Amino acid sequence: MSRIISPSLLSANFGNLDADLDMLNLSAAEWVHLDIMDGRFVPNISFGFPVIKAVKARTQKVMDVHLMIVEPDLYVEKFCQAGAQVLTVHVEACTHLHRTLQNIKSLGMKAGVALNPHTPISSVEEVATLADMFLIMSVNPGFGGQKFIENSLDKIRRLKQMLTEKGSNALIQVDGGVGAGNAAALFEAGADVLVAGNAVFSAEDPQKMIETLLKA
Repeated sequence: MSRIISPSLLSANFGNLDADLDMLNLSAAEWVHLDIMDGRFVPNISFGFPVIKAVKARTQKVMDVHLMIVEPDLYVEKFCQAGAQVLTVHVEACTHLHRTLQNIKSLGMKAGVALNPHTPISSVEEVATLADMFLIMSVNPGFGGQKFIENSLDKIRRLKQMLTEKGSNALIQVDGGVGAGNAAALFEAGADVLVAGNAVFSAEDPQKMIETLLKA
């Protein structure tokens, strides 16, 4: 089982983003997580291509881009050009999910599928062996700092079981309310990648917090 920490830049200090990216470059985190929000799929707006390109130029980590937008198909190629290496779309936003995932992979990126808290894992059963990663949202997407939804642990277990039965090697990522208090339970349930925003960037020693999460 993999253990990867993907700190979410949504919680970083955008007044001094270079310093936070330099800190992450020296940390044990393998990925950096970028949440793209359009104000339509979720009730918030985050950042777009100029920020992604700037992060790409500065980071030494895998660019893990999570699209919380409507009509993600229109922008897949642009996100690839901006530097995304893992591109995750929401099952709720994709009318033709199979085609979307094929398109992402054809451009050389890893393809991820995100599920909102209310969305059953059965909705992704038919793409279990196509996607490279499945993202369980453990809060309702749109804002950082929310409380972890406890039912997510059971959902991770059920997803892990389904992937095993299908012979899928896809990673399981978890995003929302992740911290030192639940990291061990998340890994134990079957998670491979933990997205942590506030837990990392509000910590007195962010690099030490990343190590704490990895060793949970």
